[in-house]
Amino acid sequence: MSLDDDIRKYITGTYPNLEYQGTPITIQDLVSFRTGFNKDLPDSAELRKNFNDTSYLAFKKLDEYYSREKFFEDLKTIKLDTLPGTKFKYSNGSIQLTAHILENVYHKSYETLLKENIFNKLGLNSTQLNVSQNVIIANGYNEKNILMPRLSDNLWGAAGYLKSSLGDLVKFIAFELNTKNKIVAESQRNLYNSNSGWNGYFWDYIMVDDNGKNCRKHGGAFSTQNMLIVYPERKLGISVIVNISDKNTAEELEKAITSLSTYLLPKNNLPKQVYGYKLVNDKIIFIYKHDSDLNPDLVKSVSIAGSFDGWNPQDKNYQMIKKNKDTYELSVPKSQFEKNKIYLFKFVINNTGWAEAPQNAINKENGGDDNLILKI
Repeated sequence: MSLDDDIRKYITGTYPNLEYQGTPITIQDLVSFRTGFNKDLPDSAELRKNFNDTSYLAFKKLDEYYSREKFFEDLKTIKLDTLPGTKFKYSNGSIQLTAHILENVYHKSYETLLKENIFNKLGLNSTQLNVSQNVIIANGYNEKNILMPRLSDNLWGAAGYLKSSLGDLVKFIAFELNTKNKIVAESQRNLYNSNSGWNGYFWDYIMVDDNGKNCRKHGGAFSTQNMLIVYPERKLGISVIVNISDKNTAEELEKAITSLSTYLLPKNNLPKQVYGYKLVNDKIIFIYKHDSDLNPDLVKSVSIAGSFDGWNPQDKNYQMIKKNKDTYELSVPKSQFEKNKIYLFKFVINNTGWAEAPQNAINKENGGDDNLILKI
């Protein structure tokens, strides 16, 4: 099987609809969430539009009655709304379809493939797709502390049905941090040579910030959620599981892990100083130095986003100039800034990686988003 293969080569049935103006969906498009599908499978768009306190009952019912037969019927109604490979759109249907393809290629069940190729090899003894009745699973609650039902899945169980423990997730994190492993390196690879972020194989997002490459994956079933982030260049990974949550939990988990990583990583014990800029005559020279221990080739651009440019990392006036492999600078006239006015800013790598202010910076705001402070 090749990344360039038409996915229809491995799907049971005929699907002339799975192409856009003659261009088929490839395996690479599928694993990168870039199929161009106009809807998810099952299609829960209407339920999400009218979300309320009892919506979980409708989601539960949809999952309980959604069969493989219905999945393939709906797959024939899919329309591609864009050229495959060009637009990211998360899709549970893409993951379920991948499980079906794997079964057709290897002639084994998806569950068996997981056991043989991942669970057994990594020693994930507490990770299962279909758990026995004597296994205790943590309950999930919503923000009103109402007990939520457990996820149902009559498809392949590839989209959020897996159960695991923090102990096994630590083992999985260790696996993902081993960049010498060819499977790991491939799963995190920038398949489309993007100059910003990418997805590798089914990652929600992979980007570069001041801690180098980091890979992010979020999962949730009703009110149980998990956020996992690995920083391969730093040899650090963090996973947080919660069983009480609401619609804002995913974003808050991501912020918490990003902030926590700053405190867990080794300190350089640098002296306290103004960070990020210096004043030279009638100029402000912004300076960003990427850690020399990190791969500089992953940094395609560095920009400045702040209260003075609408926090827009793509503002052409605030794109920094590369001075050497680790250092970026930008000279701006002082006259563009009001005297004694406080401005906030951050450095942004590849338009997506918002750098955290270092702990030795004396011009860092307290609380909030820990932005850097500029004052003339």
